[in-house]
Amino acid sequence: MPQVAELYRKVTQQIITDLEQGVAPWTKPWKTSGGGIMPHNAITQRGYNGINVAILWAERQDKGYATPAWLTYQQAQQAGAQVRKGEKSTQVIFMRKLAVKGEDDVEKQIAMARIFNVFNADQVDGLPQPAPRVPLSEQPRDSAALRLIQATQAHITHGGDRAYYSTTLDHIGLPEPMQFKTYEDYLATALHELVHWSGHPARLNRDLKQRFNTKAYAAEELVAELGAAFLCAHLDVKGQLRHAEYIGNWLQLLKDDDRAVFTAASKASRAADYLRSFSQGTEEAA
Repeated sequence: MPQVAELYRKVTQQIITDLEQGVAPWTKPWKTSGGGIMPHNAITQRGYNGINVAILWAERQDKGYATPAWLTYQQAQQAGAQVRKGEKSTQVIFMRKLAVKGEDDVEKQIAMARIFNVFNADQVDGLPQPAPRVPLSEQPRDSAALRLIQATQAHITHGGDRAYYSTTLDHIGLPEPMQFKTYEDYLATALHELVHWSGHPARLNRDLKQRFNTKAYAAEELVAELGAAFLCAHLDVKGQLRHAEYIGNWLQLLKDDDRAVFTAASKASRAADYLRSFSQGTEEAA
């Protein structure tokens, strides 16, 4: 699949370029008002996930699109709309599992990647106006994040001067909220540690050693960073992510493996969805 391999290379190289400049591309949405809204399909309203979130966030930021809604050329035509002449698409990748039988006649699952070209709704004329998206909450924006954190019933204690998750003790330690620059920084940090918490063997059982070997720690921190970014976007938390201290390790990881960020983003999406499931009912009711 040369086209897919080229997309892996292209996306990884762009992230490397951003990291070398001291900027993690998944922090770009916070640089413009409203940019943190998760990208979704303009027709089905389904959210994108995995690395596609970072790809579409970066493209929206670079092009200045006002909307996080995207769709294919065919979807635009089926909706009676038209992509404007000269507009360029953005490539996203979708993975699906296929069941195949091996030589021993044992069925196994393999992942099949496929590229789609999508356009932002700002590039399309004649799209019907979508129904207003239900706001996450009419309460202060940190309340939804607090509900999620509390709903997990994770063992969290406050004190000291560092944030961490202990797999052995299955415990999250956080500094007191007033020790952070802003309260939203505290929430973003708590969400980062909760993504680590989600990987415990009793939960998602996320073991990256087989895939990444000695770079498993850097990969896990990348999962936590991306997972926190996805959760912050869902919950409208504009706190500071913790990317700076890990940039060197991530650069080495990505330079050695141009599929690493795709794997990490997929696991981050799964972690974010898992954590959101704890408070899904209260999110929808808000």
